[in-house]
Amino acid sequence: MFDGLLTVRESCAPCGLDLRAHDSGDGPAVLVILILGALVMIGALTVEVKFAPPLWVHALIWPGIILAGAIALMRPLKATLIALQFQHRDL
Repeated sequence: MFDGLLTVRESCAPCGLDLRAHDSGDGPAVLVILILGALVMIGALTVEVKFAPPLWVHALIWPGIILAGAIALMRPLKATLIALQFQHRDL
């Protein structure tokens, strides 16, 4: 379904479905922001309350987790929204 990290192919390799008309827009990015933002805030607050590390420890830990989480969530959410568009298309 994907040609690169997030680029959708023009057509499906196995079935030949034209994927050019399906556009997920900003939906996956919004979902990643909401889901990952909530999880990171819960994690950061939990670490702060339990361990009370200095601020620089937070600055080292969370950017990597946010980047990895955003990359890990973006493809499945984008594929899900494209699949939902295909499922609920007007005939």
